[in-house]
Amino acid sequence: MKKLFACAAALAFAASVYAAEYPTITIDGLKTAMSSQKIVLLDANGTESWKEGHIPGALDFSARKDQLAAVLPPDKNALIVAYCGNPQCPAYRAAADAAQKLGYKNVKHLTAGIAGWKSAGEKMDKGT
Repeated sequence: MKKLFACAAALAFAASVYAAEYPTITIDGLKTAMSSQKIVLLDANGTESWKEGHIPGALDFSARKDQLAAVLPPDKNALIVAYCGNPQCPAYRAAADAAQKLGYKNVKHLTAGIAGWKSAGEKMDKGT
């Protein structure tokens, strides 16, 4: 039981550390950004999840990570938003880190993830 608690505590700590590395964007903030500027969404939930449903316009990071430099805009100040499943999910970090390593300076994290987007009743797209 102590090991289980220690693992849960370590995961919670890791999630809080990861979340602190990239600024958070809320669902409302994301909707505003989507309507007022060019934005790139990176869905880090995996291809099967992306096919089942993703935020409109989001790229399947798993499928595109090897060509990420070619699909991201040339402007290194462009808004890049990475997301995964929910506030406890750290998978977004791979997408955010990849964008940052390519020199992007405005990388944010949709902490609510796809679960929060769905719960808010927002529009979803399905992939093929």
